[in-house]
Amino acid sequence: MKIKERKTTPAPPGACKAVASILLACSLVVLGHQSADATAINGNSETILRMREGVFDENLFPLYEYLNLSASDAAGPGAISLEIGGWGRVDLGDRSFEHRTDGDIQYGFLSYRANRGNFTANAGRQWVVEGVGTERIDGLYLRTDLLGGFTGAAYVGNPVVTQPDFDGGDLIYGGRLAHSMPKYYSIGVSALRNQVNGEGIREEEGVDLWLHPVAMVDITGRSTYNSLTKGWMEHAYTASFTPTEALRVSASLQNVHYEDYFYQVTTNTLSLTNGFIAPDEEMWNVGGSVGFNATKNIGLSAEYNRYEYDLAGRADYYGVTGNFSTTTGLAAGLSFHRMDGSTDRLRYNQYRAWATQKFGPADLTLDFFDVDFDGSISGRENTFSLAAAAGYDFSRNLRVAADVDYIRSADFDNELRGLIRLSYAFGVGKEGK
Repeated sequence: MKIKERKTTPAPPGACKAVASILLACSLVVLGHQSADATAINGNSETILRMREGVFDENLFPLYEYLNLSASDAAGPGAISLEIGGWGRVDLGDRSFEHRTDGDIQYGFLSYRANRGNFTANAGRQWVVEGVGTERIDGLYLRTDLLGGFTGAAYVGNPVVTQPDFDGGDLIYGGRLAHSMPKYYSIGVSALRNQVNGEGIREEEGVDLWLHPVAMVDITGRSTYNSLTKGWMEHAYTASFTPTEALRVSASLQNVHYEDYFYQVTTNTLSLTNGFIAPDEEMWNVGGSVGFNATKNIGLSAEYNRYEYDLAGRADYYGVTGNFSTTTGLAAGLSFHRMDGSTDRLRYNQYRAWATQKFGPADLTLDFFDVDFDGSISGRENTFSLAAAAGYDFSRNLRVAADVDYIRSADFDNELRGLIRLSYAFGVGKEGK
């Protein structure tokens, strides 16, 4: 799967204060709008404290805060809303990154949705998902229904790239045109162009589809073309057949050309020049799965995937999963999978067992994951992780949860991680929670 999100690197030490100031200012605007009879204000806060030991015995205790705010007014001919989301981090122990503090505005845009025609207009920092375009931009996005079953969407702006390894471009624009009959199909064509000083660094076109010829069959897929390299980046299609409520059968096909797919990236990890990704590589993946609900509380599934690489060889991944639940709040499962590939790291058995039990407002989860290699990997033939998590809902708006993970892998002898999460949702107004 291609990763479109731009990698974010540490910001200057004052970033958290800047983020907090911007969010506070926006909050005052939102509250001011509420005094002018706004319909609703909603928000949620996620406070997360992570705890782990670094590779050089550092004591790492990064504290994260994620805050999302939404104010909406539907009193007029359409709904107007203001959506804001951001995060900040401060290291309570040793530094986890270059700077002890970091932060980012993830999104912040004004949106208008008309009562007729599904017309939408967004202005500001936002995620755009339209065909080949899955981008975070500072700009304008428009979408509306057209005549005869057609819909159209267009966007233009600056790519949101925070100090990337490569130039992310200074202008991006694109759009999608689709035709659909809601009960039977939807087919769309899309394109995007990303440029620097007028010169294109990304030019992609694609087609996406959803077909529902009969009640039991669904087909989804996409094909993406790179105009700069003049090659197909990816073909990915999935078909599912559901003859009964208890039985589901699916099949998938994917083909990726690495040189075309990873042509323009914004992090060195995915660069064709870093030596980890071979430009001449091509991958085929053919697979399928069968899921069956034996009873209302017992489910079984089996899957198979065949991977073929021009350079890396082939690999077969297959296995079975079983799960069950009870009316007393217990859910549990077991799975076994086999990876049979061309290298030592791709020949292993994989086991997993998990269980969750609810006790009124409380819940407890245990999860065990084990990989047994055919041969030695970095001197170890077996790796595993054991996770325990517990949570308590103090109210419908307030939840506290914690988990502990113990990991023994091919790269680390023993690793212990912990996390505490405080989630709080709030709202005022007619639709506020």
